[in-house]
Amino acid sequence: MKAKSKGRLNIGIEVLMILLALLFLSPFYFLLANSVKSFGEILSNAASWPQEFMWSNYTNAWKLARFSEAFRNSLIVTIISVVLISLFSAMAAYRMVRANTRFNQILLLLFVAAMVVPFQTIMIPILKVVNILGVNNSFAGLIISNLGLSIPMAIFLFHGFIKSVPLEIEEAATVDGCNPISAFFRIVLPLLKPMLMTIIVLNALGIWNDYLLPSLILQAPGLRTIPLATFSFFGQYTKQWDMALPALTLGVAPIVIFYLFMQRYIVEGIAAGSVKG
Repeated sequence: MKAKSKGRLNIGIEVLMILLALLFLSPFYFLLANSVKSFGEILSNAASWPQEFMWSNYTNAWKLARFSEAFRNSLIVTIISVVLISLFSAMAAYRMVRANTRFNQILLLLFVAAMVVPFQTIMIPILKVVNILGVNNSFAGLIISNLGLSIPMAIFLFHGFIKSVPLEIEEAATVDGCNPISAFFRIVLPLLKPMLMTIIVLNALGIWNDYLLPSLILQAPGLRTIPLATFSFFGQYTKQWDMALPALTLGVAPIVIFYLFMQRYIVEGIAAGSVKG
């Protein structure tokens, strides 16, 4: 009887998980199905299967949103931001762990405290700093802002992981003639790969899909990222759903593919960081 009841419980859990999976996948159905509908069909019945596949929606959205330009801008901002975040945070965390002074301990606490500050409370100060530096309405201003917002979390994750790296390995490298910088890049950084991949994926997802920060810093149409280009189809009185949904599909596709290839590193990195250190 216990075996039967346990089997039924497992079946019930599996059915529940399948239903939850379908629930979470339903937005993708609405996005893909409505992206090939006419405007009238979207308004009349958004949940139905398309009566006629309007593939021209994608070509029109590509041209109207200047999607190739927006894709290039998003790629530039995301790649540069992610590379700098990963490199600077790894180097900073390494120094804090190896030189565990009182100053570095306080500095780590400040970084951790910065993680809990809501973005909405620092929007105006960020804009003032960007204007003072003279990098408003430029990729440089957006990238610098991304660094300031993302580095605290990255340092926190790297800090716990670097504690697991044996100091003896670096000492052996020093004996072989490596200086501290060479030891970091040749010995320590390769050992940080699981956490490094996790930070790359998480920051790439956030920066690629970010709308609020680019909308505050980038005003020139030629600098628009994909979220800004997609939002251009929504006005005060008009909402071009037949153009916005294909543009949204085109914008989501690259980062979804990237995530599917890299998702295993997220679990590996977070699991390793939780047990090491």
